[in-house]
Amino acid sequence: MYLQYAIIVIYTIAIVLIFMYALAQLNLLYNYLSSKKQRKNCDTFDLSKSEEIPYVTIQLPVFNEMYVMDRLLNNIALLEYPNDKLEIQVLDDSTDETIATTKAHIAQLAVTGLDIKHITRTDRSGFKAGALKEGLKIAKGEFIAIFDADFLPQPNWLKRTIPYFKNKKIGVVQTRWGHINRNYSLLTKIQAFALDAHFTLEQVGRNSKGHFINFNGTAGIWRKDCIIDAGNWEGDTLTEDLDLSYRAQLKNWEFKYLEDVETPAELPVAISAARSQQFRWNKGGAENFRKMMWRVIKSKNISTKTKIHGLLHLLNSTMFLSIFTVAVLSIPMLYIKNEYEHLRNYFYIMSFFVMSTIIFFVCYWFMYRSIYGSGFKKFFGYVGMFFTFFSIAMGFSLHNSIAVIEGHIGKRSDFVRTPKFNISTIRDSWKDNKYLRKKLSPHVIIEGILMLYFGFGLYSAFIVGDQGGDFGLFPFHLMLFIGFGYVFFNSLRSKI
Repeated sequence: MYLQYAIIVIYTIAIVLIFMYALAQLNLLYNYLSSKKQRKNCDTFDLSKSEEIPYVTIQLPVFNEMYVMDRLLNNIALLEYPNDKLEIQVLDDSTDETIATTKAHIAQLAVTGLDIKHITRTDRSGFKAGALKEGLKIAKGEFIAIFDADFLPQPNWLKRTIPYFKNKKIGVVQTRWGHINRNYSLLTKIQAFALDAHFTLEQVGRNSKGHFINFNGTAGIWRKDCIIDAGNWEGDTLTEDLDLSYRAQLKNWEFKYLEDVETPAELPVAISAARSQQFRWNKGGAENFRKMMWRVIKSKNISTKTKIHGLLHLLNSTMFLSIFTVAVLSIPMLYIKNEYEHLRNYFYIMSFFVMSTIIFFVCYWFMYRSIYGSGFKKFFGYVGMFFTFFSIAMGFSLHNSIAVIEGHIGKRSDFVRTPKFNISTIRDSWKDNKYLRKKLSPHVIIEGILMLYFGFGLYSAFIVGDQGGDFGLFPFHLMLFIGFGYVFFNSLRSKI
């Protein structure tokens, strides 16, 4: 009896947390739609007036990027900005042969008149944060633009972002990520779907009302004074970008998010690379909640609503733990529901929380429509993509929950860079990528067991109760079965 009530309590807490998060997303949708009516273009700098043009340093933090290094350097060289006002720092922590090839390529570009430097470290302490901090010591620029190795800014990128810094309160300008290989595979489509929700609904929804947003680690530009004032880069979390973003905004610096400036990048095409990236992002989010929670709560500079949105933002990754808890306990709950008649009213009340899924469905539709357009055909395509996304996201919930738990308890781990591929078409091969992890994660075996567990949940729908079964949770268990099956079999296949 006590076990059953413990299951009910834990299940209820998790499902209420998911509902609260859904309500926050609904509020962000309202903010997003409201902001559409208020947007205006920014003034541009006149590049013919040298005195108006600020000095910019571009930082390119790289580590063993054999497949994309040439593409990155050639692309950055195309940026439209006066050479006498532009410095490029290649912050190269590589440990393989790319050190030599990158050095040679940089020498070729320097001959053209670019002020481009190859900066290396023998001590990789602080990982990406350490490299950025090291480069900042000698950076000439008043503004610091940062691009990861797989990002390809348009030639006019600086001309479209720098003018916003005419407002002296602006500390960061962040642009929207694009996806050059969005349609490469189901995995890339799902990743693009999730990132598009963040870069439309969430970033605009928060920024338009003055709530805290985050610099996304790349495709953005900082005011150097803002970095210094906020305490500079710190490497004690796996998401140094989120960490510095919150420290800056707690110091009253304002961030500007530009949805209409797209910076294309490459999505991971191997599930092992996606797993690595997801683990780092989710663990880093939990680490930052642990680091920033009391600073946000105690701050006297921000409103209560901004505090609530900030805490929920920092808890984004923790939602995976709630989802995983609800998933695992849903099968025992199915049996409890049909065993204890006196709990009928409780289950009637809990059925209300299906509204969470409906809220997510509505919120993500507006995101999808802004990118793909509207109409019946687009809507039916969205329905399929939404449920596919939710299924596979739940399939990652064990992996991401482990990351979240490690982050909350303070377990340290190294910064593992996501392997890049330089892939844009389905004909390209990636299995020979030298940076891919060859070892199978032990989590994969548990994911296979969970696939079977939720298969049992599907079977249970037919055998519980006295009225020929209970199919209320059947769609949920089907999505979990598909999601864990997808992650399990694709993880196995990637090692074959």
